[in-house]
Amino acid sequence: MTKSLQSVYTPLPATELPTGRNICNPVLDFACGPRQYGKDNNDGTLMNPDLIQRHPRIESLFDTYAERFGRDQTAYRNHIYRVVNLVASQRPLTDEELDQVAIAGFFHDAGIWLAGTFDYLEPSARLAGHYLEEEGLQDWQDTVRDMVLNHHKLTRFSTDALSLGEMFRRADWTDVSLGLLRFGIPSARVRRIRQVFPNAGFHTLLLKLSGQQLLNQPWRPLPMLRR
Repeated sequence: MTKSLQSVYTPLPATELPTGRNICNPVLDFACGPRQYGKDNNDGTLMNPDLIQRHPRIESLFDTYAERFGRDQTAYRNHIYRVVNLVASQRPLTDEELDQVAIAGFFHDAGIWLAGTFDYLEPSARLAGHYLEEEGLQDWQDTVRDMVLNHHKLTRFSTDALSLGEMFRRADWTDVSLGLLRFGIPSARVRRIRQVFPNAGFHTLLLKLSGQQLLNQPWRPLPMLRR
């Protein structure tokens, strides 16, 4: 299933660079050598001056499952890219970490559509696991599963605020709360991400699904929440 796909990875402005490990990161252009902005680099990455606008795994997965998402595709796609960019706003990511976040991003709520359930954490994690097996990425199973299963956790997933699982949880809560919760991410950064990837009815969709769940199982109105 491996495809040669071009991605658009774009670095944070210098004034918004998060502090963290001294890692060469093509997304944030942090501690890296010279790169050709606006041109294809040797690693197939096209650099632009602001955000992660496309990721090959996300785009390939949407190509595969487009019909299953139907009219909700734009709303969910934009949510995914907001979450991925909010994770990347917390600290520099390695190429491998960004790939893991992109995979978790696509699958974290995907069980709603691909498994037909609002109790979607375990189904979403299983779908991500199957994908990783097909791609020969079994070593990423625990990392991706942690992000998917714990993104609705009400309390910290990890005492390490810069672990992928905890950053992903914070990113999702930041987006779901419309930026009321930010966990130290600059408000200007959150606004910029929302401008580039507008809501497109995502929160209206969440309210609709929550209402349906309340009618069907009033004793379990939000089955995805974890303490």
